[in-house]
Order: sequence, then structure tokens, then C-alpha cells
Amino acid sequence: MKKQAPRTPATRTRVVVDGLGIEVSTRGRGRPLLLVMGLGGNLGMWEPLEQELVPLGFRTITFDSPGTGGSDGWRLPRRMPSVARVVEHLLTALGEEQVDVLGVSLGGAIAQQLAHQAPDRIDRLVLASTMPGLGGVPGSPTVLLQMSTPRRYRDPAYFATIAGALYGGRSREGGPPPEIAVDRFARPPTWSGYLHQLYAIQGWSSMPWLHRIRHSTLIMSGDDDPIIPLINARILAWLIPRARLHVVRGGGHLFLLEEPRSSAELIAEFLTAGRETVRARPRSRARTRSEPQG
Repeated sequence: MKKQAPRTPATRTRVVVDGLGIEVSTRGRGRPLLLVMGLGGNLGMWEPLEQELVPLGFRTITFDSPGTGGSDGWRLPRRMPSVARVVEHLLTALGEEQVDVLGVSLGGAIAQQLAHQAPDRIDRLVLASTMPGLGGVPGSPTVLLQMSTPRRYRDPAYFATIAGALYGGRSREGGPPPEIAVDRFARPPTWSGYLHQLYAIQGWSSMPWLHRIRHSTLIMSGDDDPIIPLINARILAWLIPRARLHVVRGGGHLFLLEEPRSSAELIAEFLTAGRETVRARPRSRARTRSEPQG
């Protein structure tokens, strides 16, 4: 029987940023990598990917966005620049002058906004399962309707019913792996926090300024993502000057968490290219293909 590698524990703290208590978790030692979660998600949902990144030489930093997980929510909703400003001020509070950033789904939009308004705080950028907002191509109306409430974070039976059609990829094969569901139900977003996130993204677009993002950028997308179709990743790759695109064949919206090892290896390869090599391990088979920027 194959022996499992020891799991790296996390250190959790609570930091006051712009009057809000923000739950923060750090794990491992090495190059700092900020992970920005998607709509309604909490920091615990990152663990499958973190456990693969840490042995490759990264110190992961995760946090609960306002109104999700253990973080306080705003009394009134804010727009995307304010959301990104909280992230910038969180980095300052943690003493992080510059980090690499990985954002998934809504977190990818926040990462784009952060790169736009605080470019010096980011070294390299990874955008996964995300889009440029207005000007991109949304999912089907049925998918968007299922995303309009946080019910999938509160009702396990409902989540199991819709997961395949909503998330695509491996979720179509009997639902997401059980480890993905543990934290999503333990720490669901508040209704107001979830609606505030929807408000923040409503009408937002990075299209007018994507060409001004100068960070080396890796764009990752599954080709079976019902929420954010693959064409959105192609748009990002065309418009960001120093971007390259990796397509995960058969990957759905949750491919980072469904295939954490191959995802971590691709991310580590990108973030360390041209730098000191991180700790190596045998490479697993990654179901991806690379495409040049447009």
C-alpha cells in the first residue's frame, strides 16, 4: 500500500483590514502565493491544491472574502475596485510586499482588478476558470440561475443533484470528489455576503485595460466548463500581452481541486521558470495542452 505524504498544517489568523475582520490561513514555507477563491467559497476549499503546492516550495496564503467563511461582511455592497483594495491592504497587513497571485472564477476577476490597480504588489499571475466580465461569454441561463443563490453551499442534496451539469468535468462522473465538499458545507457564505459578491461583479469588465497588464500570466481553463466557457480564456490570452494559455482536456470548472497534483505542477512550472528550481518530484500525467498567446 502506497504511503501517503504527511499533510502540511495551516496557521490561521484574523486580521483587521479596512474595519473588517478577515480570516487568513498560511501553509508551508517558500515563495509566497496568494490564492483568491471564487464566488461563495472559503479558504478551506483550497486545501487539496495547497497540499500539492507546498512540497514544491510555496508558502500559500488564503483568505475568506468579506461575507464568506470566517470573515466579516460589509453593511453595504462594494464594487470590484473596493474588493481588490481590501486584498491589497491585507497584503500590507501581512507584511507581504509582493506575491504571486492565483485567482479562480470570481477570484480570477479580483486578481485581474488587483493587477490593474496595484501592479507592483504582484509578480506573476495565474488566472483559472475565469473571464473578463462584460465582453466575455457567459454560461447558459440555466447555469447562471443556479449560481444566483448560495443554496449549493447550504444544501448537500441540492449540490449533489446539480454538480455535474453546473461544474462539468469530473463532476459529471458521479459528482465532485468527497474531499471538495467538506469545507464548502462547513463554512457557507452568508446570504448578504454572497449577494454582495454578485453585486461587485455586476457590470464589471477588464476588457478596456487588459492590454496594460504587464505581468507574466498563465491562463488555465477546462474545455468542459459550463459556468465560464473556454472562449473566455482565449479572450484573456489574446488581450494580456505576456499571457499563455493551458487548456485542460475534459476539465470542468473545478479542475484545480479535482486534479490538484497536475494543476500544482503546471502552476509551479510557470511560477518558477527562469528562477531557482523548486523541489522536484516525479511528474504526473497532466491532461493539458498549451496554446500560444494570440
